[in-house]
Amino acid sequence: MRIGLIGLGRIGAFHAETLAALDTVDSLVVTDALPEVTARVAAQVGAEAVDTPAELLASGVDGVLIAAPTGLHAELTLAAVAAGIPTFCEKPLAATPAEAERVAAAVAAAGVPVHVGFPRRFDPAFLAARAAVEAGELGRLRTVRSTTLDPAPPPAAYIAGSGGIFHDCAVHDFDAVRWVTGREVVEVYATGSNGGAAFFAEANDVDTAATVLTFDDGTLGLVSNTRYNGRGYDVRLEVHGVADSVAAGLDDGLPLRNTHPGATFPAGPPHTFFIDRLAAAFRAELAAFVEVVAGRAPVPCTVDDAVAVAWIAEAATRSLHSGRPVRIAEIREAAAVG
Repeated sequence: MRIGLIGLGRIGAFHAETLAALDTVDSLVVTDALPEVTARVAAQVGAEAVDTPAELLASGVDGVLIAAPTGLHAELTLAAVAAGIPTFCEKPLAATPAEAERVAAAVAAAGVPVHVGFPRRFDPAFLAARAAVEAGELGRLRTVRSTTLDPAPPPAAYIAGSGGIFHDCAVHDFDAVRWVTGREVVEVYATGSNGGAAFFAEANDVDTAATVLTFDDGTLGLVSNTRYNGRGYDVRLEVHGVADSVAAGLDDGLPLRNTHPGATFPAGPPHTFFIDRLAAAFRAELAAFVEVVAGRAPVPCTVDDAVAVAWIAEAATRSLHSGRPVRIAEIREAAAVG
C-alpha cells in the first residue's frame, strides 16, 4: 500500500516513523512546506519526497494523512476527497465548526472515507472504559471526568493560530467523554485563568481551564486542562456510575506524587510528552486507518464526530468569554441563521 503524508512538524514526523514501520505500508510519500524538512524526514524513514501537496495527491497514493497546520486541514481534506483518496486528518477538521460542517457535507456527498485523528479512542484503557459502559457494568452514569495537563506550553506562534485551549487541547477530552459515554453534550459552562506567559492573554486565550458539560441524559462531565503541569503530561479519564466506577490513565507514568504514607504508586518515571504517553495509541490509530484505506474496516472516528466536538469546543469558548452556560443548540441555530 502506498500512503502519503502532508505536514512533517512534530506530530507529522512521528507519524512518518510510525507509517514507515507498518508492514501494510509498502511505500511512503511525504511533503512539507519547508523543503529541507521534507528532505530530512524522507531520508530518515526511507520515504519518497515531493514538493507540494498537489504533487503528492497526484502520485498514486492509496491514502493520505494530513498533519499540516490547522488552517490547511479543510482545504487539504477537500482536495484529497475530490481526488477520491481515503484521508486521515489530524484534529481539528476545520478552523471553525461551521466550516467543519461544510467539509463534512462534501465528504458525505463524495462517499470517500475520512478518519479524524483522536488517538485516545485507541488507548487500551480508554477502550476498556468504553466497553464497560457499553456492557452496562457501571449502571446509570452520573459523572465523567477527563483531564489533559500539558507540562509546558507550545510556542506563542502556535497558540495564536490554535483556536484556543478548548479547540486545541480540551477537544481531545470532549471527544473522549462523548465517545465513552455514548451521549451528546447539550450545554457547556467553562471558565479559565492566566498565570503564565503573556502571549495567552494576547491571543484572547487562557492557560488553565475547567469545563462542566451536561449530557442529554443528565450525566455531568468535568474537564480540566492546563498548559503548565510541572510534574509531566497527564491524560486521565474517570467514569462513575451507580453500580461501578472505572478509570483510564492510572499507569506508573501518572505524573502525580502520591502523599499516602508508604505508597509506591505510581512508580514512575512520569510521562513527559503526549508522544510517550500515547505512543501505542498513535500506532494503533494509524494501523486502523490503513485498514480503512484497504476497505477492510469502517472509519472509527468520522467527520460527524469531529463536527460534534467542534461545537462543544466553540460553546466552551463562548462560555468562557460570556461568563454563562451555552447550549449547543443555541449556537448551531445561530450559525445556521447567520
